[in-house]
Amino acid sequence: MPAILSLAHLTQLSTHPIELIELAAGAGFDAVGLRLWPPLPGDVVAPVLEEPKTRRAIRQRLRQTGIELLDIEAFWLRPDSDLDAFRRAYEVGAELGARHVLIVGHDPHRARLTESLGKTCEDAVACGLSPMLEFIPYTAVRSLAEAHELLAAAGAADAGLLVDALHLARSGGSPDDLALYPPDLFRYVHLCDAPSRPPMDTDALRREARGARLYPGEGELWLSAFLRAFPRDVPVALEAPTIRHGELSTIDRLRLAAKLSRSVIERAWSDEPAP
Repeated sequence: MPAILSLAHLTQLSTHPIELIELAAGAGFDAVGLRLWPPLPGDVVAPVLEEPKTRRAIRQRLRQTGIELLDIEAFWLRPDSDLDAFRRAYEVGAELGARHVLIVGHDPHRARLTESLGKTCEDAVACGLSPMLEFIPYTAVRSLAEAHELLAAAGAADAGLLVDALHLARSGGSPDDLALYPPDLFRYVHLCDAPSRPPMDTDALRREARGARLYPGEGELWLSAFLRAFPRDVPVALEAPTIRHGELSTIDRLRLAAKLSRSVIERAWSDEPAP
């Protein structure tokens, strides 16, 4: 079993951070990830950065529930990204007790993206956070290989790679690819399920990732092999926004999601091949 099972904010994106913490506790999760920064223009997040009262309430609910803050997100490096503003958000994340910060490369100018990644990773580490670069097939960093190459080019020695099961599958990758990289790069992972057949175009890929995933065990991805490719105690974050189970209340959906996630994780390790 993993050290912790976390509820990623995208799974229940419209939920306020304080309510998300309460739902995670009630559904049986150990941690949450909080979206403090809008990844793209037009995206909306709760005004945690601007409201000291809200930050105090978040810290209080984390203490009261025993829920950990696994990561903050989603810091997309675009051509117009304000890295100084990112750093201020990292400081808030550290204040809240976060472990990691999720970063995505979305600048087609590779030299500028490389420089921005190096700078923002330095800032995250200076704030006491572990920077994690996530690849997404419909961004400027589309695969595990591209993400690793970018980290190396940026000289981001303290950064890691965040692998999402859906993005690995939709980028044409497989769990076997993970053996090509140092295990200490993988400090937590994103878990979900999906049909084996990918959507037909980029817009459909985006729609699937943002709202039409499946809970672990409901689809056809190679989740047992995926989980066994990481260190056994790596934290697992469920990131599975879905249109299914609409007949259930929010808390019952999340209880189901936690139950299915733990079942898939337990099965992965119980089915581990003998050495």
